[in-house]
Formats: sequence, C-alpha cells, structure tokens
Amino acid sequence: MEADPTPSETRDFSLVLGGPLYQLLLLTRLIRPPLNRVGRRILVICGVAWLPPALMTLLGGRLVGGVKVPFLEDFEVQCRLLAMLPLLIGAELIVHTRMSNIVAEFLARKIVTAEQRTRYQGILDAAMRLRNSVPIEVGMFLLVFGLGNFIWREGVSLHADAWYASVTPGGTVYTPAGYWYAFVSVPIVQFILLRWYFRLFIWYQYLWRVNRLDLRLVPTHPDRSGGLGFLGNVVFALAPFLLAHSVLIAGYIANRIFYQGARLPDFKLEIAAIAVFLNLIALGPLFIFAFRLNRTRLVGLRLYGRLANEYVQGFDRKWVSGPAPEGEAFLGSADIQSLADLANSYQIVQSMRAFPFGKEALIQLNAMIAIPLLPLGLTMFPLEELLLRLVKVVL
Repeated sequence: MEADPTPSETRDFSLVLGGPLYQLLLLTRLIRPPLNRVGRRILVICGVAWLPPALMTLLGGRLVGGVKVPFLEDFEVQCRLLAMLPLLIGAELIVHTRMSNIVAEFLARKIVTAEQRTRYQGILDAAMRLRNSVPIEVGMFLLVFGLGNFIWREGVSLHADAWYASVTPGGTVYTPAGYWYAFVSVPIVQFILLRWYFRLFIWYQYLWRVNRLDLRLVPTHPDRSGGLGFLGNVVFALAPFLLAHSVLIAGYIANRIFYQGARLPDFKLEIAAIAVFLNLIALGPLFIFAFRLNRTRLVGLRLYGRLANEYVQGFDRKWVSGPAPEGEAFLGSADIQSLADLANSYQIVQSMRAFPFGKEALIQLNAMIAIPLLPLGLTMFPLEELLLRLVKVVL
C-alpha cells in the first residue's frame, strides 16, 4: 500500500515564493513568510506608483481639471494603479494557497504512482529552480525598462493633452507627473505582470512534464476526467490575476469612449481577443492532457465493454434463456442492481471529457471577464433606459 503524501513533498511548490523580488520584499519587511502582509504590500507599492503623480498633478493644477484628461478622470490610469496593481499583488496569496492544493492532489489521489514519485519530485525541484532564477528576473527588469516605456507610449497612451503630457507641434512633452508615471509607475506594473507570465510559464512546463509520467487515471471516476477534474479549479486560483486584465481593458476602452469619441461596439474585436487570451491563459494548458484522457476513455470503453458483455451474457443465461434458479426470486435480486450499476459505470466512461474541466469552469471564467466591462454598457444606454428595458424583459 502506498504511503500518503507528506507535507514535505508538496509544501515547497509555489509559483510565487522565491526569486529576487521576493527576497527584496522579505528584507524590507513587506512580506512575512510565506506571504503575509498583503495589505501592507498593496499600500506601499501602489502608493509609490499612484501617490507621487497625484501630488504633482495637484500642485500643477491637473488633478481634476486644467487639461482634457485630468489625473483623477483618467480611467485607464486609475484602473491600472488602483485596481489592476492591487489585484496582481493580492493574487499571490491566493495562487500560492490554491495552486499548492491542486498540485498536492496528484499525490493525494495516487494519480502519481509510487514508481513515478521520484521523477515527480524531480519535476517539482526543476520548477522551483526555474522560479528562483536570478538571471531571468533581472532580465525581465531590464526588458521592462528597455522596452516597457516605448510599448506604453506608442500603443497605450492617449496622445492627447493629459495630466502626464502635452501634445505640441514638436512632439509630446511630459510633465513631472508624467515622467514619474512613465518611468516608475508603468514599469512597476509591467514588471509585476511580466513576472506573473513567467510564473505561469513555470506552471505550464510543470503540467507538460507531469503529463509525460505514467499517471494512474481511472475511466469510471465520477468527475468524468479520469480523476483530473480538480485541475479545473485553476480558474478560481487565477481569478484575481485574470480579473486584473479585464479591469485594465475596461479602463482602456473607457478612455477612448470619453475622450476620443469612440463607441463600445468599436472594441468588439479587442473584447473578444482579451476573452480568448484569458481563456487560453487559464484553461489552455489543460489541453495537454487531452490525448491521455482520450486514450483512457477508449481503453475504458474496451475493457468495461468486455466486462459488461461477460456480465450480461451471464445474466441472460441465468434469468432469460435458461430456467430460473430454484429458490431465488427475480424480484429484488442483487443481479438487477449490479446490472444497473454496471450500466452507470459504462455511461461514465462513455461521457468522459477530453479536457479536465467542464462547462461550469468556462461559464465562471467568462462571467468574471465580463464583469468589469459591464459598466461600459451605460455609455450606450442611459441607466434609466437600461433599467426600463430590463423591466420590460422581466415583465
């Protein structure tokens, strides 16, 4: 009998612990191991990103007026610094807890067999070494400060008179608040976001390597995923991270609607693209198990089909073709219940999914993506008209 997985076999797996930034936060007491003081980190990091531009625009007369796009009315900036950034920081604790629990299930459910446990531990160790890589994190830092400002300036900024810059015939002239935003605030968000993408790459690589192990999948498991249904919980683990993206795109669209005369339908391609992107981030890696689950289903159909055939032939000989057994009543016979149980088992195998998640995960994920975008609907219909239409639909 296999030993139950001990905490030491899974406790070291975390996508967010480790790396130079984590060590820096430990030194500055913004983290108490493993990831306590989330509120303090959000206040300090968001304060560094948001407060200096706010004070500079207050002194420069651009906080709530003075230009076409004042600071407090820049929807994209407020979404980026006061919603997206806190979500990215707060997501660390949720991902650390829930992802560790997901990983532990491979051992707790004995999907990874005793013979494969050494290889599995090697996969965990390799993932953690990559997570702690100093050169990769330093490289991301340099990339952000090398290209991040260019990407924001050319692809995201409004190119209009705003709190952070003035548009002149000679080009864009940054204000002091604009310099802080462009070279401090935006890089902070970009670095944390890029670091998250790297962590997710580690997760994808982990799943790829686990899939290559000789996993013990049971085709009759009631989750209809051979026992891998717990992987669908990754949607809840990544919820704040995914929501952060949707919040940012909502701020981006709001700026273009209010300050450039755009309409919400003009962004249907962008909204569709972000929805597809976030679905792929959360659930795309689980497609790795598609071939294995399909093979488990086909093998299960063959084996359970043989078992069912043998049973029904015996049932037929006993109760249908041959004489009824003496002293045994057909009504209430356990053979009937066994036949029904076998049929249910075969139906479970037959209905196995090709992916370790169901439609519920898709619905919850896309509902979460849509929530920050819903207020933008008020730009097309006044609130009173929208409520009136809802009442008419209901009544």
